[in-house]
Amino acid sequence: MVRAEIDVSPFSFNEAGDSHFEQLAKTNGTRYWYARDLMRSLGYDNWTSFKKAINKAMAACATLDLPIQDNFVQCKTIIDSKSVDDFKLSRFACCLTALNGDSKKANVAAAQAYFISLASVLHDLPVPSDAVDRIIIRDEISELEVSLTKAAAAAGVKFYGQFQNAGYRGMYNMEYSELKRLKNIPDMQRSLLDFMNKDELAGNLFRLTLTEGRIHRDKVSGQVALEGIAEQVGRRVRQAMIDETGNRPEDLPIGPDIKQVRKGLKKTNQAFGKFVDDVTAERVAQAIDTRSAAKMIEITSTGMVPGCSECRVDNGASHFGSSQCTSGSLQSGGVNAHCTCDYCMPKSNE
Repeated sequence: MVRAEIDVSPFSFNEAGDSHFEQLAKTNGTRYWYARDLMRSLGYDNWTSFKKAINKAMAACATLDLPIQDNFVQCKTIIDSKSVDDFKLSRFACCLTALNGDSKKANVAAAQAYFISLASVLHDLPVPSDAVDRIIIRDEISELEVSLTKAAAAAGVKFYGQFQNAGYRGMYNMEYSELKRLKNIPDMQRSLLDFMNKDELAGNLFRLTLTEGRIHRDKVSGQVALEGIAEQVGRRVRQAMIDETGNRPEDLPIGPDIKQVRKGLKKTNQAFGKFVDDVTAERVAQAIDTRSAAKMIEITSTGMVPGCSECRVDNGASHFGSSQCTSGSLQSGGVNAHCTCDYCMPKSNE
């Protein structure tokens, strides 16, 4: 298969030149990386844009109850004789920033695969590429549900479960209990929100935000009327998601348990500090290389490529196409990709 030429050497499993991520580390008691160096490694050329990824990574750190100052230290750097803002980042801070980066950038996708593979060497807990977004959005939903509950109660909702179900019914075209069975979540006593991936969580955050806004704006009161609003808003969000992605929300796959994702990130923070920073870049590369070979087997069998935007939105087809494809897809033994991500060919003929 012919791929587009992409410089992902800073996070290559097979190269360890001077520009490799591991070689960019500085040491002053502990290892750290300058954010400006990480920015270039990830393929960003604008500090303002990159700073947004750092800010969200810091927010995730706070959400995980991890000390921000241990991972993100503000500092100044001299560039072209000018003093500019910078950060000293721990390995874990670099990981969080990469996970929150734009995965459409080849180097960001490579960095996500690099850190996820390294974490998998150190522990068996899940660290999906959308981990940072999932944690932040899930917490935002929890906060919003508190204010929505108060707004609904003040407007006359007596049975909040029925009001909540109306919103799900509008968005998913089925009752909440039926939806949980359809999604087949591991624990039916848990909230479905704990197993949603980033895009589905974002859709529900939008739905809840609009619902609360309608309650305040329309001054509607009473159980029946408010359930009508919740369902109506849900239907509109449902249609918007279908129009924008081509996917019905009920068809979106579930992800790892958010509790396990939180534990995975916390374990990664511990492992990155205690183990990885004490070994050489060569030993890190060797450890990753063993696991990455297994990951490539998994990618081939599942058709899911880390960092691929098409895979992450679940486009309803394998990343590599269908085995029944008649236009020469990768899955059917040809050379054409269904996807335009940087892993695949620049253009798809499917």
